[in-house]
Amino acid sequence: MASLEGRPEHPGLPIPQRLLAFLTLAMAIAMSVLDGSIVNVALPTMAHDLAVAPAASIWIVNAFLLAVTVSLLPLSALGDTIGYRRVYTPGLALFTLASLACALAPSLPVLTAARAVQGLGAAGIMSVNIALVRFIYPSSKLGQGVGNVAVVVAVSSAGSPTVAAAILSVASWRWLFLINVPIGVVALYLAVRTLPDTPRSKRSLDSMSVALNILTFGLLIAGVDGLGQNQTAGVAAGELIAAAAFGALFVQRQLSQAAPLLPVDLLRRPIFALSLATSILSFAAQSLALVALPFYFEDTLGRSETATGLLMTPWPVATALIAPISGRLADRFAPGLLGGAGLMVMGAGLALVALNVGNADGASLVWRLAICGLGFGFFQSPNNRMIIGSAPPDRSGGAAGLQSAGRLIGQSFGTALMAVAFGRAPEHATSIALWTATGMTLLGACASALRRA
Repeated sequence: MASLEGRPEHPGLPIPQRLLAFLTLAMAIAMSVLDGSIVNVALPTMAHDLAVAPAASIWIVNAFLLAVTVSLLPLSALGDTIGYRRVYTPGLALFTLASLACALAPSLPVLTAARAVQGLGAAGIMSVNIALVRFIYPSSKLGQGVGNVAVVVAVSSAGSPTVAAAILSVASWRWLFLINVPIGVVALYLAVRTLPDTPRSKRSLDSMSVALNILTFGLLIAGVDGLGQNQTAGVAAGELIAAAAFGALFVQRQLSQAAPLLPVDLLRRPIFALSLATSILSFAAQSLALVALPFYFEDTLGRSETATGLLMTPWPVATALIAPISGRLADRFAPGLLGGAGLMVMGAGLALVALNVGNADGASLVWRLAICGLGFGFFQSPNNRMIIGSAPPDRSGGAAGLQSAGRLIGQSFGTALMAVAFGRAPEHATSIALWTATGMTLLGACASALRRA
């Protein structure tokens, strides 16, 4: 039997081992995605406890984000070389140890350093998780496996305010990190026992490519974040210009390599490039909405942090319900059409939410947010299936790394746009954000429709 990619059927793991292998992926992915944004809710408290200025506390978030972003592609390439399990397992161990260090950190510099190490561990998890799915599930069920991962990623990303509010309601901010330790130990035990060995390529890492990767993505994230944090416009623009210059050198170097660190060989494939572009747009739109709405609920409607978390819950719940279904459908029907339909639904939901802003009854937004979550979940599984399925098996690591990098870039861009809206038009920031998110989603739907698979 052939897979949808026209390649021989991969048998995957037997059922008991497959379920346990996915469980370790799910636990690690949830922790790594949550820790990218969960501390946002606790930043004021953390700044107070550590006796630092609010502006300085931003590095608690930035250190993690920068470490993840600059490490994703090198680690995904390393996974292609030495095997994905040999990158994933040390990454999980490092993430768990760094979480303990974060929980025990006595000062901001120590916490920032621990967060950077935690980000490096998270990159080890994120860079190869989808690549591992390709060898955990048989080829005929790749969409199902990718759909299950999409549930974990989407729910963790969208549900971080709810999780943070729940933990902070009963414990100090240190438990945001400490809770990772027992989960990480269990996930590590399962990883060692259940994750499969995977094929290895004969490529070697090019140190110059790694350096250009770090400069390109580091400056890009710093520049985008600078726009959102009211940094001097000239400094942020300089960082973005420098990122573009180093990026041009990076791409030029990759074009001459047979197995490049930046998967330009994969980006030449229209299906892969369009799928990645729609992924970036969808996460940027999601980020805009999920950053704007808590401010609306708390500052405009006067809801508490806990109530705000509950009001946001329909989005991740709806995503969790639909993503496995869309993943199974993607194994039978054209993923491009399924993804486009999902983005259309998400766009309609965002428009309905935008039209309801100003209504004092926050509960009226619940079903509208559920529509957003349904569309987002229906899109993610088929789209991620196309990203990983359109890449050759020996380039699965590169595809997985670029997919995770696209998500982070989309989220960073959405957050920066939201900050600009708050700075320029605070009284209309929520509406601006939601209508911008609607436009991005519909643009993504058009791009999705161009795919021929």
